[in-house]
Amino acid sequence: MTVNAVTRRVALFVMAGWLLALAGCNTVAGVGEDISDSARAVQRKL
Repeated sequence: MTVNAVTRRVALFVMAGWLLALAGCNTVAGVGEDISDSARAVQRKL
């Protein structure tokens, strides 16, 4: 596989992940809240 093909595949997976996150949260604001909550949980564990 060439570097270009790998880059395209990674970009596809990243975009798919963002679409799933948006679908799960229903709004962009919901995604922001989920990311913030995740960051807080990581900080508490550290």
